[in-house]
Amino acid sequence: MTMENSRSIEARRLCALAPIIPVLVVHDVAHARPLAEALVRGGLPVLEVTLRTPAALEVIAEMAKVEGGYAGAGTLVTADDVAAAVKAGAQFGVSPGATDALLDATEAAGLPMLPGAATASEAMALLARGYDVQKFFPAEASGGVGALKGIGGPLPQITFCPTGGINPDNAQSYLSQPNVICAGGSWVAPNDLITAGKWDEIEALARAASQLGQPS
Repeated sequence: MTMENSRSIEARRLCALAPIIPVLVVHDVAHARPLAEALVRGGLPVLEVTLRTPAALEVIAEMAKVEGGYAGAGTLVTADDVAAAVKAGAQFGVSPGATDALLDATEAAGLPMLPGAATASEAMALLARGYDVQKFFPAEASGGVGALKGIGGPLPQITFCPTGGINPDNAQSYLSQPNVICAGGSWVAPNDLITAGKWDEIEALARAASQLGQPS
């Protein structure tokens, strides 16, 4: 087993814990713990904190302390991003795409990684490097469910976490695909509810999302 494969195995384990990975944009570190606790209580333990705000690294550090949760860093683009995320305590990484430099950095750091791909060629390049679990991004803009069906025919050995444009109305159609293990979504933690500290409402959204993909 290669080291790359071992990290993809860990990414698969995390992706299998719940049907939805919350994609979080958090501006205030004071919101980190109660937000993470609400999402975990609601049944969504794997949390992607995007590196899009000045507070993101501190947020990851706080969320990593929440029992039963797994805090990861999203929007990893450079080796410096990886180093900062690992220092903050990120337990996994997510990227919108993949470069050799980025993958070299995550592999050197031993960080489980969900690298992004939008085309068959990108997916094949990642597979050749040992990543058989990938983020399909931006999902809706890249052809949505139809694209995943098309890629899944010749590349059934790749499993995806589609992210980008996923919402309660279309999530089920993605999760019903045989090559989809989970999906990333931001609707479970909207900014207005975070700002207002409405953790019970976020927990309810998480609980509903945690039931997606289940037999009716």
